[in-house]
Amino acid sequence: MDPVRAVESQNKAIIHRWFEEVWNQGREEVIAELRDSDAVGFGLGETSAPVRGAIDFKVFYHNLRSSLPDLHVTVEHMIAENDTVAARIQVEGTHMGPGLGVSPTGQTVRFSGMQIARLAQGRITESWTNLDQLGLLRQVGAIPLETGPDRFLTRR
Repeated sequence: MDPVRAVESQNKAIIHRWFEEVWNQGREEVIAELRDSDAVGFGLGETSAPVRGAIDFKVFYHNLRSSLPDLHVTVEHMIAENDTVAARIQVEGTHMGPGLGVSPTGQTVRFSGMQIARLAQGRITESWTNLDQLGLLRQVGAIPLETGPDRFLTRR
């Protein structure tokens, strides 16, 4: 196998492991192994503020995992190019904790997302995440469900 393809394959395996072990199995200790201590993450909060380092990332991690303790991420598609991996994911879980800023509803939620991660020496150094946070917050009642036609799909 050509060296570039080998690195791409290894990087895809790391991202698969990230979702399986960190998120699906809840193995917090794997964060330090797979995410560089100086890693920067974008798109994890309600604002565009970057998340720097392990401590700030773990705030996001704890809030999501405590809200959806049975959280499960399914990787639906993955593409790698050089040091970068893009993944399209589906997330499902039961809203059992207050980490999203609303009281637990017991509601099963499902939302999609995408992540692009740059890796170096087998660790995530940068990530750009786009989760359907609006859809998640609607499902748990934090934002009212819209009624009527979809504004983006209605001809004006």
